[in-house]
Amino acid sequence: MIQITPQMRLLVAVEPVDFRQGIDGLARRCRELGCDPFSGALVVFRNRRATAIRLLCFDGQGYWLCHKRLSAGRFGYWPELGGQALRTLDALQLSALLWNGPWTQVAGGAVWRGVTPAG
Repeated sequence: MIQITPQMRLLVAVEPVDFRQGIDGLARRCRELGCDPFSGALVVFRNRRATAIRLLCFDGQGYWLCHKRLSAGRFGYWPELGGQALRTLDALQLSALLWNGPWTQVAGGAVWRGVTPAG
């Protein structure tokens, strides 16, 4: 099972990809985008029509490929190009993206903060 934690490296491919390619094709696309598919990063792709997304992740033993297709509508909130092929998200933003929500308006607490020992 994939467990998304705040410490994970979460990347979104801004450009759509052809979903006829399977795990090997998406792993090759990761390399083309400058990301090592064996790094443990979770990479999110979408199709041209913006009706489906795929998540690719390597967990040390093998690849996970998750697919979500909307029953109606399209993914309306997708990262813009902005000169970069991959966009980094945090876990809360990815959750909003998966639920087809406005991921840019989501804000959470800091991933890490120092704790001062009582004394």
